[in-house]
Amino acid sequence: MLSDAQLDRYARHIVLREIGGGGQSRLLGTHVVVIGAGGIGSPALQYLAAAGIGRLTIIDDDRVDLSNLQRQTIFGTADEGQAKAAAAVKAIARLNPDVTAVPVVYRITSDNAAALIAGADVVLDGCDNFATRLAVADAAHTARIPLVSAAVGQFEGQLGVYRGWEPALPCYRCFVGADPDRADASCADQGVLGAMTGVLGSLAAMEVIRAIVPFGEATTGKLLIVDALDFRFRTLALPKDPGCPACGT
Repeated sequence: MLSDAQLDRYARHIVLREIGGGGQSRLLGTHVVVIGAGGIGSPALQYLAAAGIGRLTIIDDDRVDLSNLQRQTIFGTADEGQAKAAAAVKAIARLNPDVTAVPVVYRITSDNAAALIAGADVVLDGCDNFATRLAVADAAHTARIPLVSAAVGQFEGQLGVYRGWEPALPCYRCFVGADPDRADASCADQGVLGAMTGVLGSLAAMEVIRAIVPFGEATTGKLLIVDALDFRFRTLALPKDPGCPACGT
């Protein structure tokens, strides 16, 4: 049962036929793990908390730097030097008391990924390096947890949802292959448009919500590419790779 305060807070969700009171109750009972509280994780966490996701686990071993504030809007100048996960938890507490947010202030790796995402209903990965993305994707695939993966660089971004244990749907490795040693291009080296991280983080939050309360057309098996220079959104089909070492036959 939703309280009177919750009926007011989530009224704009409840009046949506695709969500309604039942869907909002499911959101309040959901556990989402967010990998990275940076450019993508920052806006995603704000919208997931505002939507009433009942439990958020935030995994990030980094600290807030002044250069982050151009795009990581969950933080303010006073948060400089604080652990990002802990500062994000404080921001979420101010935003929505319905949400229990838990900080995990160390790096997720292939050794601990399975334990850190255990019990999650959805995993949102917005981290900044390829090896971590593969570790998270493998753990989510093994645990059969839907994975929402978003990335940005300069004026571009991409977003996909992966459920590779299903016969016709790809996993993350179907898309990227299996090269954990590929060079990572950091936004410190290449730059990134701050608002672009807001776009991808918000879209990633929307896909997390869609995974919990399905609405519209399913987006699994598709890749969204956003190009801010040409003001273009494209959607590509991602077929399952029969030779994929993770999910292929």
